[in-house]
Amino acid sequence: MKFSLPHHKREKHWHISPGRLGLFSLSSVCLTSLLIIFFIFYPSNPSRVGTQQDLINQKNLLNRPKIMGGGEEEEEEYCDLFKGRWIQDLKGSLYTNWSCRTLPDSKNCGKHGRKDKDYLQWRWKPNECELPRFDPKTFFRIVHGKKLAFIGDSVARNQMESLLCLLSLEETPTDIYKDSEDRFRTWYFPSHDFTLFIFWSKFLVVGEERVINGSLSGEFDLHLDMIDNNWASKLHGVDYAIISDAHWFFRKNYLYEGGKLVGCVFCNEPNITDHGLNFALRKVFRSVLQYLNNCKECKVLLALVRTFSPAHFENGTWNDGGNCNRTRPLMEEEANLVGTEWELRSIQVEEVERARKKGEKRTKFVALDVTRAMLMRPDGHPGTHWNNQWMLDYNDCVHWCLPGPIDSWNDLLLAVLSREMKENGGSFMKLVI
Repeated sequence: MKFSLPHHKREKHWHISPGRLGLFSLSSVCLTSLLIIFFIFYPSNPSRVGTQQDLINQKNLLNRPKIMGGGEEEEEEYCDLFKGRWIQDLKGSLYTNWSCRTLPDSKNCGKHGRKDKDYLQWRWKPNECELPRFDPKTFFRIVHGKKLAFIGDSVARNQMESLLCLLSLEETPTDIYKDSEDRFRTWYFPSHDFTLFIFWSKFLVVGEERVINGSLSGEFDLHLDMIDNNWASKLHGVDYAIISDAHWFFRKNYLYEGGKLVGCVFCNEPNITDHGLNFALRKVFRSVLQYLNNCKECKVLLALVRTFSPAHFENGTWNDGGNCNRTRPLMEEEANLVGTEWELRSIQVEEVERARKKGEKRTKFVALDVTRAMLMRPDGHPGTHWNNQWMLDYNDCVHWCLPGPIDSWNDLLLAVLSREMKENGGSFMKLVI
């Protein structure tokens, strides 16, 4: 972004004798230069730490200059939207927990007793550019006549619920389909001919829960090379797919390929190799992206892999007293960028890159890389503030309050879709990641 000083009108013309004109002119030039330097480099509010540096370094994402060389335009500068920090934004959310009619009760933290509001007054700031706030009008112009599906677990649905609230600022959607378990939903925005889906899947691949002594065990047989047809069969006609999954992998699972048992995760059993969580997740995402790349029944598709969304349990896990009571974001140096969460994120990013290199025959792949940002937001979960009548004394440190930090995922989503439209001949400014 270019910063410039205003042009000031002259109020008087001073008449100076010819003998003193040279000296006066030189003095005027020096004084003017000093004043310009003063106004540019002296912060208007010295108490705001970093304000002047922000002014010097700030770049508008929509106005990145092209790098010129050899008389020809070269590749545009890239701004990594996913490396940054959370900065205070007293404007808060675009909607409230009362204004959004589609907001689910389980994410309505304010309704269920959360009194503090600080967690709503932060926005994600990439290091080298600005991330525009979500604009439903712009989003609808991009997706007019299109279909977008969130595919994955309940955190995938959490993002869909955030997007519904943001889009409802412009148009109230029509709820046109809900299955008997409320896991597959379809919303339609008639004024913009836009359809929004959630296709629910525990593992994205076939996962069959084991029955032990007549009861469900919580242990699954995962077929790493068999796509879950419950969502795959509904993909026909979808233009955008946002794929995410991982939380269901944190349990004892038995792994199959080609119908044969090849190992397990968290099983600690003789004669079975425990391949670990990372192995299973990589295999699943590789299978899913290969399926999308080779899907002849699918439309030309933009597939975004939303990277792992960390939980923030402290003092225990979800079923033994763990909680998430923080009320402010972490600084980047406080976030753990070398733990399990970061490893899972890296696997997903690597598989996106691998799928790109394999050809992108019918699908273009992009990573919606939210992990770094969300590692810094232990303050954004419902905790005790959710409708937990069926799970008393359990804290929800996996999902996200609405409104809340998860709304930033849709800021990023809009930025990526805007870029893609530009690359495909649209009229929106290119947003580069």
